[in-house]
Amino acid sequence: MHPEIQKKMNVTKKDIDNLNAVLTVEIAKDDYSGKVDKVLKDYRKNANIPGFRKGHVPMGMVKKQYGKAVLVEEVNKLLQDALQKFITEEKIDILGNPLPKNEAEINWDADDYSFEFELGLSPQFEIDLKGKEITHYKIVADEEMLNNQVKTIRKQYGKLISKDEVEKGDEITGTFTSEEKGIDKKATISTEEIDGKEQLKALLGAKVGDTVSLKTKGMFADDHDNQKHFGVSHDDAHGLDVEVSFKIEEVNTREMAELNQELFDKIFGKEGVVTSEEELKAKIKEDAEGQFAQQSDQKLLNDVVESLIENTKFDLPEAFLQRWIANSGEEKMTEEDAKAEFERSEKGLRYQLIEGKLRADHKLHVTFDELKDYSKGMIKTQMAQFGQLDPSEEELDSIAARILSNKEEVERLSEQMNTAKMLNFFKENAKLKTKEITYDKFIKEAYA
Repeated sequence: MHPEIQKKMNVTKKDIDNLNAVLTVEIAKDDYSGKVDKVLKDYRKNANIPGFRKGHVPMGMVKKQYGKAVLVEEVNKLLQDALQKFITEEKIDILGNPLPKNEAEINWDADDYSFEFELGLSPQFEIDLKGKEITHYKIVADEEMLNNQVKTIRKQYGKLISKDEVEKGDEITGTFTSEEKGIDKKATISTEEIDGKEQLKALLGAKVGDTVSLKTKGMFADDHDNQKHFGVSHDDAHGLDVEVSFKIEEVNTREMAELNQELFDKIFGKEGVVTSEEELKAKIKEDAEGQFAQQSDQKLLNDVVESLIENTKFDLPEAFLQRWIANSGEEKMTEEDAKAEFERSEKGLRYQLIEGKLRADHKLHVTFDELKDYSKGMIKTQMAQFGQLDPSEEELDSIAARILSNKEEVERLSEQMNTAKMLNFFKENAKLKTKEITYDKFIKEAYA
């Protein structure tokens, strides 16, 4: 393959291969001399040099003192303008930024200059959305979950009855202590939280005022509960294996609330929203499955992204990118550090290129009008929560204008909309199979 050479004005592009090119920018004396002379004349007008009146400093002295610095600055301005213009007009898709190739070889005492820059070019590739089949989970709230939620609600709104002795289902308040780990934490636990058989056996039958010795290992099903109940750090919570003393200060049982209209109205803050246990379960199911859908969507998005990265094959200008990483920060990196940084960021870069192509090919970019409508819908929802159910268009437009004048808010909303657009696109175009599953099974299967 013969290297392709493009030339426009004073810039020449030579392709090394499909992923690498060199731009050569020629700058002649005629290109910069007028600009340099103008700047030096301005310097002369304003220079304050002892022994000379302002504006009467000899031009030779001004050139000697400032000439080289002004020359370098003006040539660099022309250089950057020429690079940017050429890359834009020729529609060259680059990765990173142009890297100077012969910077150290430039002779600033010459009249004409030739600058070379390495380019890393974006790869050309095709995307197959119909390749690997991906599971789209439909998470349902089953009868067991609904019954447990009803039970939890009845406990939450029930009465606490004080007791002297611990039985199953009771709540125990006391203080955990351990000299070894510096534990001294007051906590309230339910016997239903205790996963360890030995610990539960030690607590059942204990009385207010008793001090019970308990092993932390396996006491709770989730080690994060160690952090909550014992007050240890997140790191210490994992695999915590010490003996703690638990001085029991209170024992309470909960008398569960009756499922009646008074309870339903208390839960929902309005009369008649729910009038029966069946309607309560239906409401719990609706709310739970709405939240489950968000988790399912996030899982789907993650899985599609991983599949696209794995199955969309293309090469990158790795050597160029590693050099660019090494030189793009405030401090130059070693080759080893730059390579490690590239390896850390490679997956993100690959998806960035894939997503960019999908957005361009399928016109998935967010428009300002879409952003405005999205912000108005969000505002309307928030106002409804405070009882304002029918705001005027003028009011919505005014609030939206204030939001969209904030750059950070625009970026945040744009990111949300971009993600939503990609998700909907994947739902419509990726090869998906729907699987109905309970929440507990979803957690085990999806995040095993």
